[in-house]
Amino acid sequence: MTKEPEMTSEFVNRPACAVDVSSEVKKIPLFKVFMPKSVMGPLKKTLMSGYIAQGPRVLEFEEKLKDFLGVKNILTVDAGTHALELALRLAGVDEGDEVISSPLTCVATNMPVMARGAKIRWSDVLVDTGNIDPESIERLITPRTKAILYVHWAGNPANIDRINEIAKKHNIKVIEDAAHAFGAGYKGKRIGNHSDFVMYSFQAIKHMTTGDGGALVCKDEEDHKRGRALRWFGLDRTAIKEELRWYYDIKEWGYKFNMNDIDATIGLEHLKYTEKILKVCRWNGNYYNKNLSKVKGIRVLRQEDGASSAYWLYTLLAERRDEFIEYLKKKGIDNSIVHTRNDVYTCFKDFKDDLPRPGLEEFTSKYVSIPSCWWVKKEDAKYIVDSIKAFYER
Repeated sequence: MTKEPEMTSEFVNRPACAVDVSSEVKKIPLFKVFMPKSVMGPLKKTLMSGYIAQGPRVLEFEEKLKDFLGVKNILTVDAGTHALELALRLAGVDEGDEVISSPLTCVATNMPVMARGAKIRWSDVLVDTGNIDPESIERLITPRTKAILYVHWAGNPANIDRINEIAKKHNIKVIEDAAHAFGAGYKGKRIGNHSDFVMYSFQAIKHMTTGDGGALVCKDEEDHKRGRALRWFGLDRTAIKEELRWYYDIKEWGYKFNMNDIDATIGLEHLKYTEKILKVCRWNGNYYNKNLSKVKGIRVLRQEDGASSAYWLYTLLAERRDEFIEYLKKKGIDNSIVHTRNDVYTCFKDFKDDLPRPGLEEFTSKYVSIPSCWWVKKEDAKYIVDSIKAFYER
């Protein structure tokens, strides 16, 4: 069994779960914001500095992120969704083009495709991971396909090598949605080092938060340079030395997607604790894998060769799911499917087709996620496992 990580006072002093004294039922949330008390000093300094827009803290945060992820080119932005929209534009996706994407993700993955005026072609997913099925991708490629876009479900990396192999064969770009997978690994490197574009979300409940925000890793230096300008009205703030930036020519229209120094200050402090958060998530994930793998009625998910999940969520496949969900809630264990398959929403009606997706159908009929992150202590994980066993053994 993986050794349990040491818990600093920042974790120990934050109870993993509350207990209802009247009923002695634990209350274990599925999501919870981690915000270190130590952020208050740096945040006050930034707030009182007279400069709170994109400035020195953003630059410092980007350098720290590059070190943490082991990447060369990164752009911080105000939201992960905007990072995806930026990636799609840099990938050359335009009106009438096609993007192959997984339907099993947050709608924030796929709405940026609509913002570009492109068509979504839905892939299937692998029933034993919930991730995009690489073999379903190739069947969807047409002359109008410009990109493959997919999420690493629950922080568990997809088969990146196979997906990139397909993309290279057909000369199309790959965009990874790593909103769930900050700190996850693949073939000896952190996610962020393998594809043309990789998006991160720093929304409130992620492993690493800036309150809200995101980042985009660009493999190509020219994409990175262009993205620096596009995120702020077409002007690269980091390259401009004049006080009045509007003297510079704007060659290409851009967005207001930049991160500010307030969010970056929170991120800089939060990043100090991220490794410990990841260790706890992984300990819990490994504990669940070991103790639930032989429970009849439960199926634990597989990891690809060389992959290391960040376990932002712990998703399992459950027989009698509706009854199981209600049982866990009565035991004080919060749980959810988290994201509904996107292809059922009315806003995506123009992209419906009659293609069979057996993996998606089976996975979405059984999947449910249980608490696994930093607030779930060893005794909570044991309580969750014992409760699940009790349900299926009764």
